[in-house]
Amino acid sequence: MFTYRLDIQYEGTRYKGWQKLKTTDLTIQSKIEMVLTRLLGETIEIQGSGRTDSGVHARNQVASFKTLRQIPSDRLLMEMNQYLPDDIVVTSIVSVDDKFHARFSAQKKTYVYQIWLASYPPVFDRHFVLDLEGKLPNIEMMKIASRSFIGTHDFKGFSTDKTKKSTVRTIEAIHFVMEGNLLRIEITGDGFLYNMVRIIVGTLLEIGLGKRDIATIEAIFQNKIRENAGETAPAKGLFLQEVIY
Repeated sequence: MFTYRLDIQYEGTRYKGWQKLKTTDLTIQSKIEMVLTRLLGETIEIQGSGRTDSGVHARNQVASFKTLRQIPSDRLLMEMNQYLPDDIVVTSIVSVDDKFHARFSAQKKTYVYQIWLASYPPVFDRHFVLDLEGKLPNIEMMKIASRSFIGTHDFKGFSTDKTKKSTVRTIEAIHFVMEGNLLRIEITGDGFLYNMVRIIVGTLLEIGLGKRDIATIEAIFQNKIRENAGETAPAKGLFLQEVIY
């Protein structure tokens, strides 16, 4: 068996997320597996670094798969992009060690949430940002509040994850970057629970808009009650930015 790594970009607007579903083939994983299976003449299953939700985008998702034979990577890259939809692109295909697994080999990830702060709508970026319709949050207060998330915590109260696995995660850094009218919140950690980034962002926005006190963050870490945290920010503003191995 031979193992290959894929680096992938996609716009998640019209998809039901990354993970393959029984009810529809409108997922990123399904589209890529169908093309690989067609091109290689064998049933291919890919493993992603993680699952992005319905409507979430990726600037650099990573996946891996095994095949029975060696393949010319450059040719496969060209053929995959020929058959994939325009909103999914494979940027790289490389042969890797058999022990490589896109999910289990990952050390940390960076997600970026984009917020539009102008008083007018974002005509070109409307599918990729949360538009606050001219409501300007106190970004300095959000920066102060974000420090509460840094470190190792039980993020059960900031997630809708229903699994029985550990909900303890480590957030390494949260950065705020202004690019014109666009605010980018960059969050790096060793792993993320279901909806965790979007709930963190929703909580920070409520603090920035004066709807919530910073002290509530620590209270949620203690009581672990999801309903006490902020609203889940819309999926369209979220990007999987980088997976680090």
